[in-house]
Amino acid sequence: MGSYSASAQRLVDEMKAAALAEPARGLAFQGAPGANSDLAAREYDPDALPLPCYAFEDAIDAVREGRVDRAIIPIENSLHGRVADIHFLLPESGLSIVGEHFLRIRYGLMSRDLGPVTRAMSHEQALGQCRKWLRANRIDPVAHSDTAGAAAWVADSDEVGLAALAPPHAADLYGLTLHATGLEDADHNMTRFVVLARTPRDTQPQGVPLMTTFVFEVKNIPAALYKALGGFATNGVNMTKLESYQLGGSFAATKFYADIVGAPGEEAVDRALEELDFQTKSVSLLGTYPMARVRG
Repeated sequence: MGSYSASAQRLVDEMKAAALAEPARGLAFQGAPGANSDLAAREYDPDALPLPCYAFEDAIDAVREGRVDRAIIPIENSLHGRVADIHFLLPESGLSIVGEHFLRIRYGLMSRDLGPVTRAMSHEQALGQCRKWLRANRIDPVAHSDTAGAAAWVADSDEVGLAALAPPHAADLYGLTLHATGLEDADHNMTRFVVLARTPRDTQPQGVPLMTTFVFEVKNIPAALYKALGGFATNGVNMTKLESYQLGGSFAATKFYADIVGAPGEEAVDRALEELDFQTKSVSLLGTYPMARVRG
């Protein structure tokens, strides 16, 4: 477990006390106050009490151990792709996906005005999303565990030329000067978050399209993936996401993370999942939840 800088820690302590006092409203996120995940938590549930956690594992543990009821975790970005390690953390967490949220991502450059900016500190995802702007302005990227955490670090630092790349409102939170905004390399910069809970949703809202997320491991035989996915094609089930990742470093065991439109209990989905189960070594459902953004 890491630690926050002094400026962030004061806000963390206040938010932590409020969230832990009302676990049912608590919504854990990774990062310092003011991070994109903090914004996503407040957009997803305006009544929630966001709980800052230093690492993804800390946010997941807060739910698993019952300190708060939910966590909100980023899983992919439209510019920079998959969030590192999340495909390993989700299946191993024992938690269920109960919702999703899409957040439009915006970044600002902020500092204490200690000389011209020569270095920008931020999370590696943010640095990647603003790579062209940083290069064009000859600003060197400096990796940090979190965007808003970088802003707090800069606020507490006397390093000349150091700035933070963070959501623009973080400048107000940490008393920094906001030099520029809209630094992301594309206007469509969007991050998808999933909401995790200890148990699946009891009921689903009526009249709302549903998503189902699962992971599966294919057999080590020719055309294994083709056979595994055949049931979705023949039953007309739309698969909106499919990503592979290796297990154990052997390069012999491949797992896949998938999203489909629909839910168990629907005839077409049940037939497709039955075929998937027959053609694979293992299948693990991670959750069924309302679709927040129409696919296709």
